Amino acid sequence: MDQKPLQRDIFQSAWVVDDVESASHFWAKNFGVGPFLLFDFGDAFSDILYRGEPGEFIVLLALAQSNRTQIELIQPISHPSVYRDSVSSGKTGFHHVCAWTSDFEADLVSFDSIGCPAALSARSGDTQFAYFDTRDLIGCMFEIVTRNEEVEELFRRVEDASINWDGSDPVRRSN
Repeated sequence: MDQKPLQRDIFQSAWVVDDVESASHFWAKNFGVGPFLLFDFGDAFSDILYRGEPGEFIVLLALAQSNRTQIELIQPISHPSVYRDSVSSGKTGFHHVCAWTSDFEADLVSFDSIGCPAALSARSGDTQFAYFDTRDLIGCMFEIVTRNEEVEELFRRVEDASINWDGSDPVRRSN
């Protein structure tokens, strides 16, 4: 793989929050971003590796679209957590940017070669994703996610909800 990590479109910016529903209402009211779709992924993930060891990954997420950028708000449930590595409990903070990958394994090698091994990797169905601890290089973590029909459909739902959104029903349960 010759593509460098930042030679791709970053489509998502993500923040860690303590209460995803309250944070979603705050973003909608104060920033005009929304509507937020809430997801409780519970035990939807497998093949979880946290810092190279088997781990747990349970999160509550809210996704919204702001023009061309997807906004993700994350409430970590499981501990230890790749999110709490960056943002302490009780705090809100920027966590990562996200880009597509077309070759997950090659990207694992590429990030490792620049001294940024996967801090967390996991799978949900045919979708693989990983967070790389690039904080010393760019000030935040970097996530990749495999581009496939399943994820594209989910993200289309988020984007479609934002089209002509009038500010009503700013936080919606999605699953």
